[in-house]
Amino acid sequence: VFEETEFRAQTVLERLQEMAFLNKGLEIRFVDERPERQQKITYKYSGGIVDYVKHLNAAKESLFRKVCSFAQAENDQEVEIALQWNTGFHVSIHSFANGISTNDGGMHEEGFRKALTNVVNRYARAKGTLKEKDPNFDGDDIREGLTAIISVRLTDPQFEGQTKGKLGNVTVRSLVERATNEKLAEWLEENPREANQIVQKSTTAARARIAAQTARDLTRRKSA
Repeated sequence: VFEETEFRAQTVLERLQEMAFLNKGLEIRFVDERPERQQKITYKYSGGIVDYVKHLNAAKESLFRKVCSFAQAENDQEVEIALQWNTGFHVSIHSFANGISTNDGGMHEEGFRKALTNVVNRYARAKGTLKEKDPNFDGDDIREGLTAIISVRLTDPQFEGQTKGKLGNVTVRSLVERATNEKLAEWLEENPREANQIVQKSTTAARARIAAQTARDLTRRKSA
């Protein structure tokens, strides 16, 4: 079928490393026996997706050293989430269903994003950072600089889209939303220093967004 059957080791290695991250404690050994390309690599991560987040943030400046992680299971499905903010602006959310990358997101990502926004806004109001007259943070404000891994496992995954890169199970959204609402709220209370840094970063992002919007509106009025 293929005119060339030349394997690219790096492509295989990236997938094997991803599988090792997603399956805590699993050891995967790669051996390339081709002449002049011989190499042996072993992947094993006792921290699982926490190590994955650290790996993704290794070249960035983390907002704080801790990685927030939590898990929850019910019926025939379970979720594992790990997240950490960095000082940058790029949002890096990677989601998986049964070890398969869901590049187009889906219900598990929807549940996480909604709950993350609710939890941080609730915390900011409870601590007085957001006053009564202040509007809530946008989801984009809160996610600025976020690196997160969402890994769900379920018995009957329903994938959507042409590339099957989107998860459509509605029950998973509820599970992820509940887990994030409960566990992330607990983590923020238990880690006030880190929680404050998240809220401050969200505040800065919100101010920048409002200032940019005001500047755009002013420019439009002048041109009109």
